[in-house]
Amino acid sequence: MNEKDFAELAAGAALNALSPDDQLRFRDALDAHPEWRAIAEADAETADFLADAAAHVTPPASIRTSLLAQIAVTPQGVETGGADDGDSAVDQIPVDQLPADQLPADHAESGARPAPVRRRWTRTIFALAACLAVLVGVGIGAAALNGQLNRPASVVALEQIQAASDAEQATVDLPDGGTATAHWSASAGAAVLVTDGIPAPADGKDYELWYVRGENAIPAGVFDVEDGRATAALDGDMHAGDVIAVTVEQAGGSPTGTPTTDPVIVIPTA
Repeated sequence: MNEKDFAELAAGAALNALSPDDQLRFRDALDAHPEWRAIAEADAETADFLADAAAHVTPPASIRTSLLAQIAVTPQGVETGGADDGDSAVDQIPVDQLPADQLPADHAESGARPAPVRRRWTRTIFALAACLAVLVGVGIGAAALNGQLNRPASVVALEQIQAASDAEQATVDLPDGGTATAHWSASAGAAVLVTDGIPAPADGKDYELWYVRGENAIPAGVFDVEDGRATAALDGDMHAGDVIAVTVEQAGGSPTGTPTTDPVIVIPTA
C-alpha cells in the first residue's frame, strides 16, 4: 500500500465509513507505517472541526427517509482497475456479485472470470460529504426560517405600522425617567406601545392596555416587561381620537373588564 492509498482509507476512517475489511487494512497500514499516522490524525481533526462548526439543528425526518430511499435505488458506481491501481489500494468485488447490467460484455459468452473490479473510497467520501452538506444546509436554512416565522407578533405589527404611509406616533415621558411611545396606522389596522425604562410590575400584577374612548375604557391586552423594555401590540380596533392608557392590574388583567387603578401611562392620539 502506498501513501496515497492510505490517505483514502484515513479519510474514510475519519468519517466512520470503512468496511470491516478496510478498517483492518487501515490499522495494519498504521502499524507498518507509523510515519503515516499524521495523515490519519489530520483527517480526524478536520472531521471533528466540521462537526463542531455545524449548527446543532435537527433536520426534518423526511430528509433522512428520502436520502435512504434514493440510496436504495441508485446503482453504486464502480471502476475497473488500471495499471496505476495497486491491489492493496482497493477491495476486490467478485464478478458474480455484480448487477447484471454491470457484467463485462464477454462474461456471458466465455464464462471467464474477468479482472477484479475495484472501488475506491473516494466515491464514498464524496457521497458522504454531499449528504453532510445537504443536511447542514437544511438545518441552517430551517433555523433561519424558523427565526423569521416565529418573530413576536408585536414586532411584526410595529414593522407594518412603520412601513405604512399613514403611520403616526406619540411619545410621553414616564415618572421614573423612561418613555412610552404609541405607534398606530389606520391602513395597517394596528397599534403598538413601545416602552423604555418602565419598571416591572410587582409579583402577581400585570400591565394592562386600554383604549379610552370618551367615558369608556376598552381592554386591549396585558404585556410583560423585560429589562425595562416592552413592545406590545394592542388587541382590538383603534378608533380615531382614542387615548392609549396603561394600568396596573392583577395578573391576567382586570377581572371586571374595567380599570381598577389609575393609569400609569396616558398617550393621547389626537
